[in-house]
Amino acid sequence: MTQQHLAFADWLQSRAQHIETVLDDCLPAADAQPARLHAAMRYAVLGGGKRVRAALVYAAGQACPVNGSTVAVQASMDRAAAAVELIHAYSLIHDDLPCMDDDVLRRGRPTTHVQFDEATAMLAGDALQPLAFELLAEMPIAPALVVQATRALAQAAGSLGMAGGQAIDLDSVGRSLSRDELQTMHTMKTGAMLACSVALGGIVAGASSATREALDDYAHAIGLAFQVVDDILDVTADTASLGKTAGKDAAGNKPTYVSLLGLDDARALAEELRVAAHAALVPLGDSASMLGRLADYIVLRDR
Repeated sequence: MTQQHLAFADWLQSRAQHIETVLDDCLPAADAQPARLHAAMRYAVLGGGKRVRAALVYAAGQACPVNGSTVAVQASMDRAAAAVELIHAYSLIHDDLPCMDDDVLRRGRPTTHVQFDEATAMLAGDALQPLAFELLAEMPIAPALVVQATRALAQAAGSLGMAGGQAIDLDSVGRSLSRDELQTMHTMKTGAMLACSVALGGIVAGASSATREALDDYAHAIGLAFQVVDDILDVTADTASLGKTAGKDAAGNKPTYVSLLGLDDARALAEELRVAAHAALVPLGDSASMLGRLADYIVLRDR
């Protein structure tokens, strides 16, 4: 492994460890009442996951010249990174429920509704969502930036973003989608929150409009690439390496990039999107190096 790869691996691990500590501090104590609900929230959020969304917040902030207090910006980055991880965790809880994808394994262990029960899992997801917005409201940066960040996260998680994409996904089981329809679904379901993670890093750092435009172009590419690779891994990786049930999409007769394009063309598309992500970062120079490494990680990962 090259020094560059080692440096990125160390950085990614340090960010994952750091956000784990931030999330641990943000979540209610496991023994605080209602204890079962709080235990379920902590179970769903802590102790696993790649933390790609949090890493994107930090890397995007690193790519921008920082305005204002460094301490305030760093504290706000932590809250923004925790917020996207909380929204992600809530979405996974709900996606795994019997009324959605009906899965029993997540991050190599029982899903939240299996470990606790369906009602508690539903409430845990319900509680994680407002906690994410509470964290954004507490960011010690300019109020206008707080409003921008809150609006960005709300739109990404709502009916025109993640929730809407999941609705389309559920409605598409057993149907053939065009490539444009599939892209729309995945841009909403998966891409919106990944793109929001990048946008939040830029917002908190007070990025210029030109920088935000470059970040948006990058985010669009990696948001779609992430889902393309997920579709590939669903048919090429096993359950043990994924930490979730492999082959779930095919078994559920869901439209994917592999079912639409075939495995080789899906891989080619992922590579095209990786190249596009790197091209979008050119105007940002060396400060965006970690975003570039994250694009490589997202496309070249094996789990």
